Amino acid sequence: MPKGVIAIVAIVSFAIWIAVSREAVKPSKEINWRKMITLLFAGILSASVVTISLFQSLPF
Repeated sequence: MPKGVIAIVAIVSFAIWIAVSREAVKPSKEINWRKMITLLFAGILSASVVTISLFQSLPF
């Protein structure tokens, strides 16, 4: 993947994890669980893409 695409995915991933943390600090009765699960899935997926691409770019 081009470095520009990875940078964009990393920024989006960062924003997703900020949204997850904001949702997580709410009292449990106010948490929108559907939103929380969706954000967690998107965060894990985007973080995995960034991590895999960074490991692939390492010289061995």
